[in-house]
Amino acid sequence: MKPSGKDVDPQDRAFGQRVQRFRKDRGRTQAEFAAALGKTSSWLSQVERGVQPVQRMDLLQQIADELGVSVQQLRPNAPTADGPSQAPTAQSLSNDLDETRRLLSGHPALQTLLADADDSGPTRALDLLQSDVEDLWDLTHAGHLAQVSTLAVQLLPELERTVRTDPGEHQAELYLLLSRAYQALSAAFVRQDEADAAWVAADRAVLAAERSGNPLHVCASVFRMVQAFVRLRSLGQAEHAAQTAITALGEQSSQSPESLSVLGSLHLALALVRARASARTEAKEEIAKARVIAAQLGENRNDFNLEFGPVNVEIQAVSTAVDLGDAGEALDIGLTIDAGELSPERQGRLLMDLGRAHAQRRHGGEALDCLLRAETIAPEIIQTHQAARAAIRELVLVAGPNASRELLALAERADALA
Repeated sequence: MKPSGKDVDPQDRAFGQRVQRFRKDRGRTQAEFAAALGKTSSWLSQVERGVQPVQRMDLLQQIADELGVSVQQLRPNAPTADGPSQAPTAQSLSNDLDETRRLLSGHPALQTLLADADDSGPTRALDLLQSDVEDLWDLTHAGHLAQVSTLAVQLLPELERTVRTDPGEHQAELYLLLSRAYQALSAAFVRQDEADAAWVAADRAVLAAERSGNPLHVCASVFRMVQAFVRLRSLGQAEHAAQTAITALGEQSSQSPESLSVLGSLHLALALVRARASARTEAKEEIAKARVIAAQLGENRNDFNLEFGPVNVEIQAVSTAVDLGDAGEALDIGLTIDAGELSPERQGRLLMDLGRAHAQRRHGGEALDCLLRAETIAPEIIQTHQAARAAIRELVLVAGPNASRELLALAERADALA
């Protein structure tokens, strides 16, 4: 699990501070320097705070070259060209999704297409692949992105190869597993603020779901695409994708729980889009539609890993109210919610939004308490979500010289004052 900031390795923190100092000495912004490395500003921010370890020698060398310094100036204990190379311990391995991002580049199974049928290699049983996909989703929901990347790098090529070499008996099930794996990756990339990669993964999930013959998984994949578009601030594309899927589902006669879960989730996604566009009436209309669907279900479900149900609707209602500046409404709803049975990501999101609502009402102590609890449950939300960092920055500015040590430490971990 990625360190929350409190348990950062001192060597990683010192490395990040050196990178930040050299970068600032050269007059380069985080955005400029991150772009030169082919990374996001969010990733560089985490490196400079020490919560994103950098152990690969090629990446260390690239950072040093961009800064015009030696690797040893950044990391004095790094092996020299003549010295022995030490493999990083499991605890210090990189937590980013770089390897998985590279995996998405190019054709996913070109070697299989060019190989003879007899050279395709052995494949595992369907139930074992199914178990790995379930594990991928569990890791994604828990925010264990290092493990997500490790598993995905092994699993995706195998699924891509198997779905192309299967004689046909299990091809539909294999395509469905492939779609679910790409959906998990899209969700993970959104959490890491890698929205462009999330879009690619969601697009591949759509195609695999269509080939599986499961239209509801196509719609679930579209939901992931909407999330990516929102992170990209492409609200027009997000609105079109969500509305198209909602319209198609509305024309179907099916009222199965699975269909209702997807439809309700898409209304929540559209509510997010409306709120980000400051369309107050339309956002609340989408929340109301989702509430009706959740009432029809009458229970919290996790069809397609969407976690849709009455509780999740209210969590989204809190988030929508905060986005619209209705802090009082957000607190009225949020303080009645028991999210204990939902995933850490959902629990963390609720706490983050309650923290934002308290910050809007100038409840400094309550806001800090919520944000610290969110960081404990789901560190990535505080580390990568711009709204969380904006709330922390506002708390520091309001407190001024009276800002508590806890608040200043949180601001440092979140890089909220950069």
